[in-house]
Amino acid sequence: MTPQVWIAIVVGLAAMIDDLARRQISNWISVAALGAGFAWQMAHSGWMGAAYALAGSAVGMAVFLIFYLLGGMGGGDVKLMGGFGALLGAGGVMWAALLIAGVGGIMAVCAIVWKRVRRMAGGNKHEDGERKESIPYAPAIALGVWLSLVPRG
Repeated sequence: MTPQVWIAIVVGLAAMIDDLARRQISNWISVAALGAGFAWQMAHSGWMGAAYALAGSAVGMAVFLIFYLLGGMGGGDVKLMGGFGALLGAGGVMWAALLIAGVGGIMAVCAIVWKRVRRMAGGNKHEDGERKESIPYAPAIALGVWLSLVPRG
């Protein structure tokens, strides 16, 4: 496995654990992804790698910014995509975003089905607020990024 894949695995696992445990993604995770993405890109492509990382980071954040502005996604998710964008580059992060949307859609359907099954079984009639309604998105982001790194041959 390449260093790029290892960075994606470590960052993705850290983000998933943090998001599932606290329903937030710590800034240090996104900063680590950004720094590692710049380092990998520059080691791989020299100074042009810095431009690839910068473009990827901007595209990664822009992809999810509209969802953040509409209230459907947290700021940590947007920053995490910026970090992964630096690692993947602009083209790679766009491919990852499509895969993330698919994984996120599957997660949403599963959450809806699970909620209905619980309701029919008579459980959890008193849910406390929006926190229970939202879905942590770091798992979808990590899985989409990991899938984008699988060789397409």
